[in-house]
Amino acid sequence: MSWRDYWNADTPIYVNDRHKSLHYAGVARDIAAYVPHEGALVLDHGCGEALSADRVAARCGKLWLCDGAPLVRERLAARFAAEPKIVVIAPEEVDSLPDHGLDLIVVNSLLQYLSTEELDELLGLWRSKLRDDGRLVLADVIPHETSPVDDVSALLRFAWSGGFLGAALLGLARTALSDYAKLRSELGLTHYGEEEMLSLLEGRGYRAERATRNMGHNPKRMTFMARPA
Repeated sequence: MSWRDYWNADTPIYVNDRHKSLHYAGVARDIAAYVPHEGALVLDHGCGEALSADRVAARCGKLWLCDGAPLVRERLAARFAAEPKIVVIAPEEVDSLPDHGLDLIVVNSLLQYLSTEELDELLGLWRSKLRDDGRLVLADVIPHETSPVDDVSALLRFAWSGGFLGAALLGLARTALSDYAKLRSELGLTHYGEEEMLSLLEGRGYRAERATRNMGHNPKRMTFMARPA
């Protein structure tokens, strides 16, 4: 099983509907804050179920939702069928988007599932799609020093504030016995240092910096903002 296979099914990552709803609402809020103007063309690459993508679409001219899992794309297309600003695409279709036409590309919680070689290739693709003044946002990047314990702590803090702590405790037990834990052990997750990520971005022709806070609920992870150099 690959990570793409894993996400092409219902997973135990979200402990209940409230957890999932609050997670995607927070991500949509953070993405919307990066949208530069009402007519902006935006790509959310690796969007997941994107339950609150309509909030992002309300802030921009057009929003492409890109995910590698066919089941996720099918659900996205059904959920936002009445939203004319939202278009659902596969990763293979990103190349067909207009060159130098996008104002914002957001990549949230995806890099850990890619090899460094895959990321390097995508950095080149994303740069070819950004306007000269466009912005690439790489979020939820896992530092080398981060451990699974840090992820658990972040989830429990989020659950406490969101009112689903009991479900989170049960969910952690389920996750420990799930395919996610097995895949994380077998395939691992890709980690980056801050300087390492900045060097990768600069090597692909970006001017980059680390954001003061990470997108989403995990403060131990990193977000980077980059523009074509």
